Amino acid sequence: MTIELASEEFKSKIGTVIHQSEWVEISQEMINAFADATDDHQWIHVDTERAAKESPFKATIAHGYFTLSLYPKLRGLVNPNDPPFPGTKNIINYGINKLRFPGPVISGSKIRSNCTLLSVEEVKGSLELLEEYSVEVQDQDRPACVAECIMRLYF
Repeated sequence: MTIELASEEFKSKIGTVIHQSEWVEISQEMINAFADATDDHQWIHVDTERAAKESPFKATIAHGYFTLSLYPKLRGLVNPNDPPFPGTKNIINYGINKLRFPGPVISGSKIRSNCTLLSVEEVKGSLELLEEYSVEVQDQDRPACVAECIMRLYF
């Protein structure tokens, strides 16, 4: 696919959800691994006994940045056998414009992403996509993470 054809196709999808992930369970082991990787061992994330007594959620919760860091996985960008944009040579996560963590991800919760295409623009030999990445938590009203993520697709 050429950059011109891809641009036309993406522009026709602006304002729509262009990707929804499968549900992923967030285990305490995953939260602990993120705490170890970032050296962020706040009790609300890793101390299950204290969280059960003192946390308003009565359980540990995932780090907000852990939820954000799942973007490539939940967006489907990491499986080489199922490329999200056939014909691309490279996909680069370029940045984030806005980021909020409106709700918690309680250990054991299931989450999934919904990605809505906000804009498409040709930039320096690539297509720059701006998406709203919203992380839904099963049986919870508020999303856990809402971010405007920017990626560049090179053809």
